[in-house]
Amino acid sequence: MKKVIISGGGTGGHIFPALSIANALKRLDQEIEILFVGAEGKMEMEKVPEAGYAIVGLPVRGLRRKLTFENVKVLWNLWRSLCKAKKIIRDFRPDVVVGVGGYASGPIGKIAVNAGIPLVLQEQNSYAGVTNKLLAKKARKICVAYEGMERFFPADKIVFTGNPVRKSLLLAKDSRAAGIEEYGLDGTKKTVLVTGGSLGAGSINNAIFKMLDKIASWSDVQVLWQCGSYYYKSLQERLEGKLPANVKLMPFLKQMDLAYACADLVVARAGAGTISELCLLGKAVVLIPSPNVAEDHQTKNAMALVNKNAAIMVRDCEAEARLVDVMEELLQQDTKRQQLSMNIQQLGVMNSDEIIAQEVLKIINEKNN
Repeated sequence: MKKVIISGGGTGGHIFPALSIANALKRLDQEIEILFVGAEGKMEMEKVPEAGYAIVGLPVRGLRRKLTFENVKVLWNLWRSLCKAKKIIRDFRPDVVVGVGGYASGPIGKIAVNAGIPLVLQEQNSYAGVTNKLLAKKARKICVAYEGMERFFPADKIVFTGNPVRKSLLLAKDSRAAGIEEYGLDGTKKTVLVTGGSLGAGSINNAIFKMLDKIASWSDVQVLWQCGSYYYKSLQERLEGKLPANVKLMPFLKQMDLAYACADLVVARAGAGTISELCLLGKAVVLIPSPNVAEDHQTKNAMALVNKNAAIMVRDCEAEARLVDVMEELLQQDTKRQQLSMNIQQLGVMNSDEIIAQEVLKIINEKNN
């Protein structure tokens, strides 16, 4: 029986691609056995079992950026994680290990290559993560979603695959009417979807809140505003029941596929997963990169699109002053939105999950032969 370990996580941006790869492997070979390795206490320990897969947690944590006693504990946990990873590899005996980034990828990837087990890396961002850069020299293949990744990885190991996205989004691509109905919107108006992700984004929320009077004057536009469960209660208190009739405020959008389907314009962060979804859906987008990420990689993700005239970017620190004006300008320019939509769609890669899964199976078959 073929066996694969998929390691990594920490955020949805790592977990959803990992699950997509696992599902694609199962579609291509129903007999394959898959084990996930994540970081204890992180969201993969909940999301992966929900998807029907077994997972083992490592006590690994990230180093703090300043000198602190906490880093002694981090190094101790790293040593414990390496020991546990060695036992996992010995007991499960995988044919291939797939690393998708995140804390858990490091220990399991290192132990795998030391044991002579092929390692496949998946890098979602346009600026490579620390773990993947450290493992790259020993990896068999590195699956990337952006051009120019030779500056981080050996060119002969790179395979351009794009990023796997949730299949439900693609299935609902043309379901505008269903989206309008789901969220109680007006089908005759243009719809703007504003989202800072499931947790929300304070700067985006403040930018929308500050300009609600202006948004209220847009007679042919409605806004579906996912503020994040963290911000919802405080926003309701600040609003004092005075939300404009053309704005729908929600803590979380359970049917994100339908929210995308009814959007004429999207305002979002610039995480790799979000961008991959927008590329495949062909949505005109204003990106506000989060400044609170390693190596400012969201700005680099956004600029990869901006340089191809496939998105508009507003810096996080400028959001309150500029975001709503940029939105208004785009809503008035149908041709500009259509151009952005056409350009971003050309950057999408269909079936990324199966392309990566086929690379994994090819390595297993070569090994067995």
